[in-house]
Amino acid sequence: MASSPASLPCFVSIVFHLWITLHFLSIPGGTKAQAVFACGSGGNLSVADLGFCDMTRSMEARVADLVGRLTLQEKVGFLVSGATAVQRLGIPKYEWWSEALHGVSYVGPGTHFSSAVPGATSFPQVITTAASFNTSLFEAIGKVVSTEARAMYNLGLAGLTYWSPNVNIFRDPRWGRGQETPGEDPLLSSKYASAYVRGLQQTDDGDPNKLKVAACCKHYTAYDLDNWKGVDRFHFNAVVTQQDLDDTFQPPFKSCVEDGNVASVMCSYNQVNGKPTCADPDLLAGVVRRDWKLNGYIVTDCDSIDVLYNSQHYTKTPEEAAAKAILAGVDLNCGSFLSQHTEAAVKSGLLKESDVDKAISNNFATLMRLGFFDGEPSKRLYGSLSAKDVCTSEHQALALDAARQGIVLLKNRASCLPFSSTNIKSLAVIGPNANVTKTMIGNYEGTPCKYTTPLQGLSSYTSTTYEAGCINVGCTTAQVDRAKEIASIADATVLVMGMDQSIEAESRDRVDLNLPGQQPLLVAEVANVSKGPVVLVIMSGGGVDLTFAKNNDKISSILWVGYPGEAGGAAMANIIFGACNPSGRLPMTWYPQSYADKVPMTNMNMRPDPATGYPGRSYRFYTGETVYAFGEGLSYSEFTHHLVQAPAEVFIPLQEDNVCHSSDCKSVDALGDHCQSLGFNVRLRVRNNGTMGGGHTVFLFSSPPLVHNSPRKHLLGFEKVFLDSKREGWVEFKVDVCRHLSVVDELGNREVALGAHQLHVGHLKHSLIVRV
Repeated sequence: MASSPASLPCFVSIVFHLWITLHFLSIPGGTKAQAVFACGSGGNLSVADLGFCDMTRSMEARVADLVGRLTLQEKVGFLVSGATAVQRLGIPKYEWWSEALHGVSYVGPGTHFSSAVPGATSFPQVITTAASFNTSLFEAIGKVVSTEARAMYNLGLAGLTYWSPNVNIFRDPRWGRGQETPGEDPLLSSKYASAYVRGLQQTDDGDPNKLKVAACCKHYTAYDLDNWKGVDRFHFNAVVTQQDLDDTFQPPFKSCVEDGNVASVMCSYNQVNGKPTCADPDLLAGVVRRDWKLNGYIVTDCDSIDVLYNSQHYTKTPEEAAAKAILAGVDLNCGSFLSQHTEAAVKSGLLKESDVDKAISNNFATLMRLGFFDGEPSKRLYGSLSAKDVCTSEHQALALDAARQGIVLLKNRASCLPFSSTNIKSLAVIGPNANVTKTMIGNYEGTPCKYTTPLQGLSSYTSTTYEAGCINVGCTTAQVDRAKEIASIADATVLVMGMDQSIEAESRDRVDLNLPGQQPLLVAEVANVSKGPVVLVIMSGGGVDLTFAKNNDKISSILWVGYPGEAGGAAMANIIFGACNPSGRLPMTWYPQSYADKVPMTNMNMRPDPATGYPGRSYRFYTGETVYAFGEGLSYSEFTHHLVQAPAEVFIPLQEDNVCHSSDCKSVDALGDHCQSLGFNVRLRVRNNGTMGGGHTVFLFSSPPLVHNSPRKHLLGFEKVFLDSKREGWVEFKVDVCRHLSVVDELGNREVALGAHQLHVGHLKHSLIVRV
């Protein structure tokens, strides 16, 4: 059974009465610019007849025509995010920087809210959505976000280019931006990346040359440290082996480009092996543009070129910095550096004007695909979307469903949950995150349609008494007396603890893995006196060392909700009171505090080193103890798996003269002709043995032979199924031998490991021999 289709956005056709884009306005409240929109009737009727406005011509011809009409000074103005207007050609200003990480965001100057659209649907933070392991949900969210973005664009409130998603690997649990990512696994991150990008970009008319909005996969590459113990992202040199780069850090970006056809890739602040990523021609022009064949533009993280010049001192002059970035493959600079120094770089011979032409051509081609130069937009696809298409009931229902699917049940002693509102007449709701609003949506947020707090959600089921217990999540002093008092008389207690952006955020990495401040004291004291069962809810992006709570029999259940979005409180209450069955699974390993004590964030190595005691990173390589493992998550139902089909052997058809026929090969190249159509199916029957219907993620893992320092195990595929009580379903995985059973060797080459592979599905294990 395939992933259950999530709800898709509903498009309501209405009479379009106004077309003003944000990029054709001055600041809110200012006066309208001369050109209302490109290639139309606003301000300059004659421009509609120019070649770049002719929709019957090819995109390449239109772009070439436009570039050919510009002076060098005008061209330079299109290398930066705040692109300048060219009044004589009827081209308005355009702001490239808008964000849509988990909903249309007010981060970035390209988007804002107003009385016309006071809010947009705020979905769970990415780490929570990733915990659903539901690719159809990833895409459905993208579709809704792009619909609301187009509607806001039509009203002059947003752009068409969105610098989302963040697909960096969540390598270290202390990283403040891990909340923005799909987690630690390259396959999950890759599937999230391509699905969300498709949701954002694909148009309803099926034209692959058009874009609904333009997505951007960031931050390329090996970027996962912001500010840790005096080391910041502007000065950090990520020393990464070629094996780890190709095995762990690159796959999500490759999937973005090759599978998602993303319109943009953003290079990061950090250096990789001594080179700033935004000045590395091998990474940009080589891998992204040549090898992966990006159809779009490469943009810098904001002020990255300024950073490589002024902070990293990579070049002696700003003109050299501008030249190196453009020659490396950068097309667009978030910031103003290229507008200030590119013209001088050309005039001094560091750059050719044709290099500038190449860069802005990629930018213009993206705008062409978006319809920016197609004249009167109300006559085009999506031109009728307006405020009525933002915060619709269908969109908000999807936000609730996403939060429900992403919540992870980590402990449920004696099947304490779900609660019954018949039995639980009174509930003590305690904790610094028990009645929060903005905390629930994480960072890169927008103004939500509305909030349902945890307290509000729980109060809809039973009578509640609330006590924060801490003034904030920092909890320097816990107020335990009142909390203990209400817990001692209530039928049950829910403790909503965790973190917020004051603890983990962009430019703010954690130094430990403990619950902040005196939160552990508050939890322990309340649990000790509680009359009824105690549920601990953790709201956080990263993992927490909850060993104390995991081992405390007075704490009956533990839920991780991530940052669950605008409907987080309702989703949490739905799970606790059994309106729906928990189905989320952890997308990252939860380590003990001893890990943070031992492992510096600056060590980029994924693989363990027995000689130094370095334990490695992620479930694929980590050799130490965990608090909770990747993929862990409980349900109110028991699901069982039965293997129906899987081969015992696979033969790789090598040419007769291949050296592996005459010598003892441990692996063979995963890119040769022998890989064509080489695959098999793994078929399983899945049964819900419980009394409650629900979702269940089926994971297919493989433990490969011990060659090339291979992973202990790695994820080959996952499918989420939804089954009613006592019902069965089917899951089939199509395994491509050279893609899925290969490992990356020490030089970065992908090799199929020969010998015994062990496939894992839950408690099932199946041996598979790969031979030549």
